[in-house]
Amino acid sequence: MRDRYLAGFLLLCVALLLISAPAPAVAQTNVSDNWTQLRMSDGRPDLQGVWLSNTATPLQRPDALVGRAYLTEEEVATLRARTERIFRNGRSAFTTPEGAFFAALNDVETYEAWSTSSSIGMVDVEVTNRTSLVIAPADGRIPTLTPAARTREDAVDTGWQFKTGPEDLNNVHRCVTTGVPRLGGNFGAGPYTFYQLVQTAEYVAFISEAFHDARIIPLDGRPHLSEEIRQWNGDSRGYWEGDTLVVETQNFSANSYYRGAAEGLHLVERFTRSDRDTLNYQMTFSDPSTWVSPWTAELPLKRRAQPIYEFACHEGNYSLVGMLRTARIEEAR
Repeated sequence: MRDRYLAGFLLLCVALLLISAPAPAVAQTNVSDNWTQLRMSDGRPDLQGVWLSNTATPLQRPDALVGRAYLTEEEVATLRARTERIFRNGRSAFTTPEGAFFAALNDVETYEAWSTSSSIGMVDVEVTNRTSLVIAPADGRIPTLTPAARTREDAVDTGWQFKTGPEDLNNVHRCVTTGVPRLGGNFGAGPYTFYQLVQTAEYVAFISEAFHDARIIPLDGRPHLSEEIRQWNGDSRGYWEGDTLVVETQNFSANSYYRGAAEGLHLVERFTRSDRDTLNYQMTFSDPSTWVSPWTAELPLKRRAQPIYEFACHEGNYSLVGMLRTARIEEAR
């Protein structure tokens, strides 16, 4: 019930932003590609709309493509044809578009991931000439984990596979949140990644279709919360650098987790509308306790005309209630 009230409150906040959002007022033409930049009444670029993360580019550069940041036009055409063929055979199940990339790269006939429920991940998937989402370091690989981070990651991997009890289910299983950012994995740069962006002069809201997540980020220059206040998705503050929206996030909870990072993570996200249908999303990760150096990833978000829909994971957490009840019965035997 509490979750329903919270969800309702977030939707109300977003609705108020929608009502107060200034209408696009000014159009500026980019001579290089004849694209017209829409702007809000305050002069800032209009980034609003529904955006889809559907790139098949893997997060890290595959060993087979080491030393190559880009594919040739012929290679892109081949991968697209293979992806289409694998999807059309009706026997393949993909958990992420990244899985489609590797299947096409290896030229397999049928691909089966750990989940057989996500062939939707192949719908509208986009193969580009990029060989990795990671753009820095130049090798397209995430920097080495520190020893402490490796220990944390091993513990998380073990906890994911072998639960100490039904109460030990994580936030993804509980359909609460997958955290910030969503990059890589089933709820990262994969299926279910539709976002709606709502914008005013004072705030920007990112509404994710998955898990009903809504990030409401102030743009008024206020300072971050005290370091003692920690949140699942961190504490975000936004500002403009020219036509790029920059969002800095810190104060992550000790229970937050992204590839070994938690409390020490400092995330900088950059959103730039590069053409009518593309929102370039770049993110830089810094945490000396997790990685030996910062790293940056970049992916294109594509504009879509359809709205986002309600995400019914397991409504009311009835699945979780059933698991807990079954566990209590087993214990009583």
